[in-house]
Amino acid sequence: MRKSIYFDRLMGLQDFEYRDFQRKLIPTVDPGTVIGVRTPSLRKLAKEIYRGKEYGEFLMDLPHCFYDENQLHAMIINEMDDFDETVCQVERFLPFVDNWATCDQLRPKAFKAAPEKLIEKNYIKKWLDSSHVYAKRYGMGCLMQYFLKDNFSPEYPHMIASVKSEEYYVNMMIAWYFATALAFRWNEALPYLTNGELSDWVAKKTIQKALESYRIDVEKKEILRSIRKRISI
Repeated sequence: MRKSIYFDRLMGLQDFEYRDFQRKLIPTVDPGTVIGVRTPSLRKLAKEIYRGKEYGEFLMDLPHCFYDENQLHAMIINEMDDFDETVCQVERFLPFVDNWATCDQLRPKAFKAAPEKLIEKNYIKKWLDSSHVYAKRYGMGCLMQYFLKDNFSPEYPHMIASVKSEEYYVNMMIAWYFATALAFRWNEALPYLTNGELSDWVAKKTIQKALESYRIDVEKKEILRSIRKRISI
């Protein structure tokens, strides 16, 4: 396999026990591409590379051959604070993301600082409309991350509910979004479990996740259990 300029450094951080654990969590990834570097070590390396301004060649070297290289790539992007540079790098990287963990790891500082630009410049809509599983998942993750507690609009859960897919990792993100929305936006989220906009599978997964949440009180969980009994599957 082709190796990146940071391959040797990643190998020096390898943890075999963690590697074996990770392989079980990311079934869409070839187990042979998992080096096994723990997240804190990857973040430390990403910060070092970013501070040293040594990331240009690595970020251009796509696709990477190893899962940990993709994780490192995402974490370097996370360090960026310029919105335009960040979104450019995210757009280049997303087509090569091939697993849920790397997708969900991509949470740049620049987006947290100016989330409204993701809406104003139609990036989230573009990602939701993408045919690529993890671009679609990423767009939904951004709406969950940046537009539930703050910057909320009732149109955002409708955008999520409008995504129709047979892909497991897309539907799981829809469920995760609505389970989280039930914690922070109960009145706006609850109707989606009863109005038929979500598939039965997604609705049941949403309720399952919500019942596991410590953010949702006992009374609301009883309402969710009663709704689950009425779902056909």
